[in-house]
Amino acid sequence: MEDFEQELKLALERRPAPPSLKRRLMEQRNRQRAQRQHNHSTLWLRLAASLVLAAALGGAAKWEMHRADERRQGEDAARQVMTAMRITGHALNEVNTRLTAHDRGARE
Repeated sequence: MEDFEQELKLALERRPAPPSLKRRLMEQRNRQRAQRQHNHSTLWLRLAASLVLAAALGGAAKWEMHRADERRQGEDAARQVMTAMRITGHALNEVNTRLTAHDRGARE
């Protein structure tokens, strides 16, 4: 038991810290602090880049919706013009048929 007590006393005996311990601890703390600052600034840069990307994607989507709407309006206008031309063509055919019939009646 005395050996154990002797070992315990030696293990718990206060000894001065090595002279380089404080310097190593301060360097480690400074490295950790610099790493945290770097991580913090990197986080802000990533956040800013994400916001810019989201804004760009939103703008592109809005622009594409605008282009699709304009294309749809153009297609509607083309259909309306074609309908008007068919109606006009039909009316011209009717007038032509009547004029032809009138000319035949006038010759007879």
